[in-house]
This record gives sequence, C-alpha cells and structure tokens, in this order.
Amino acid sequence: MTKPFCWFTLLGLAVLLVSGCSRTPETRTDYSMGERVQVGQMTYVIVESAWRAQLGESFRVRSPEQRFLLIKISVTNGTGKDVSIPLLTLKGANGQTYSELSNGEGVDSWFGLLRTISPGQTQQGNMVFDVPLTSYKLRVPDVADAGLERYVSVQIPLRLDPDLPIQSPTAPGSLK
Repeated sequence: MTKPFCWFTLLGLAVLLVSGCSRTPETRTDYSMGERVQVGQMTYVIVESAWRAQLGESFRVRSPEQRFLLIKISVTNGTGKDVSIPLLTLKGANGQTYSELSNGEGVDSWFGLLRTISPGQTQQGNMVFDVPLTSYKLRVPDVADAGLERYVSVQIPLRLDPDLPIQSPTAPGSLK
C-alpha cells in the first residue's frame, strides 16, 4: 500500500511544481496602424498614412523618385530622461528596407530631423519616405535601451489617396 501512495504523492508534487512555474508572456512584435505600440517605456501610435505624387506648392514642388509616403506618428516618452528618436525605416514584403527622408521640405507638420522628447512629453508629426507604391512594415526601435537591438513592426497597408492637384500661381489669362 505504501508503494502506490508514494507514486501518487510524487505525481502530485510534480504536477504542483510544473503548474507553479510561471511563463513569461510572449512579447508582441506586430501591430496595426492606430494601435498603441509599447516599446520599452516609449509609446508610439501610427495615426495615419497618405501617398503623394509630389510635395510643396507653386514653385517649390518636390517630386519623388518613386512615390512619397507620409506617415503621421505620435510618440510619448515614458522614461525618466530625454530620448532622441532616430530616423525610422520601412520594410517591404520583399525584405528591402527604406530609410525615412531627412528632408521635410513641403511636408506639413514634419516630425523633424533632430527630435528629442523630454520625459512625460508627447510629440506628433509627419515622417516622409520615398518608396514604391505597396504596403510596408514600419520598424519601431526601443530607443530607451541603446544596448538592445529590439524592434517591433507596424503594418502600413496600401491605401490609395487622391492627390490634390497643384494650383498654378497665376491664372492663364492674367499674363497679358
């Protein structure tokens, strides 16, 4: 009688030990536009995206090599120190990466080139990319921990927007 009791006791202890071990939750790495993306102590929200065939107005028109993709982003610094946000990258379905442009000429509410966010502050603006017309994943880094190469991805779906035509600065009949 003691042999079966010993086996049941050992089996019960094993079940308790295994069930008592806690699993670390898996960290999510893929998000959709509009979701709050927590990367370390930074919070990102990709608000919207828009495609443009050109930027600027009148005589200051900029044309892309491919197509301009504007991405409106909101970033909140949840750390206890100033944090610099680097230029971000897009990754295509074919694996090719595209860097954010460092020239924001013609972009309303440009997010900027040098972007340092103070603790507890939120900054919002538009980033600009020159990329082929397709869907992408925006790679968002954990900027608070420089020792880690940790990224999450935010899906930027292909959504075609009508471009507003550039208005001529003068009416055709006014040059007489």
